[in-house]
Amino acid sequence: MGVAVNILGSGSSGNAVLISSSRSRLLFDIGFSKTETLNRLGQVDIAPETIDAIFVSHEHADHVSGLRNFCKEFPRPVFMTEGTRQAARVRDSIAPLQTLRPGLSTEFQDFVVRPIPVSHDAAEPVAFTVVVEGIKIALLVDLGELTPAICREIRDSHCLILESNHDVEMLRVGPYPWIIKQRVMSAQGHLSNSATGNFLACQYDGNAEYVVLAHISQVNNHPDIARNSADQALRSRPKRSLFGSQLRMAYQDRPAETLHF
Repeated sequence: MGVAVNILGSGSSGNAVLISSSRSRLLFDIGFSKTETLNRLGQVDIAPETIDAIFVSHEHADHVSGLRNFCKEFPRPVFMTEGTRQAARVRDSIAPLQTLRPGLSTEFQDFVVRPIPVSHDAAEPVAFTVVVEGIKIALLVDLGELTPAICREIRDSHCLILESNHDVEMLRVGPYPWIIKQRVMSAQGHLSNSATGNFLACQYDGNAEYVVLAHISQVNNHPDIARNSADQALRSRPKRSLFGSQLRMAYQDRPAETLHF
């Protein structure tokens, strides 16, 4: 079977990524209702009872809103930082809870999951790298900056799921209140197309088979703008540093194409 990645949805209305190996399945974030989560799992032909555990990046509703009701029907171990647990008010009665420590890898069945501390306006948020069957997957959404430490953590990834949240000019002239605009553009907010493009042009090691743009704002961005920005950044790199990375998109309203390794 190998390793498969299903991005069930990504954006301000909900986030969930399923990673499957030959033996196990882990769900990263569950920001859709239980009903919608089951619907999207059905669209990619995954039975919910085959999910072995859930990992949560932070407490915002678009990452945890389906957790309680899903675990009532399908009790599974849930991994999150202590700060996230307190902010989300998750109790052991909902699911068996395991505490993640940022920077310290956790082994679960055939997976090694490493929570990476990130800058975001949440209690104790993390991104993830996931290693299974020799494949490394990086999940980087909901962060305001890509620090040198983060760039080191995600080197040698076979799959890079990377936020490209907003176009700066669209955000500036858009409908959000100024205080929200400031938050989104801050180091505790979200990565812009230009920030993601700068990473892809200058810091990305070029090793991933897939680069997936995720968490694209439906108000302050457009998939074509985000894709063009990332494509131009990749094309600006020296030819010798491009190893056939395929640029893909994640969507808010539907699952993305399954990625196989």
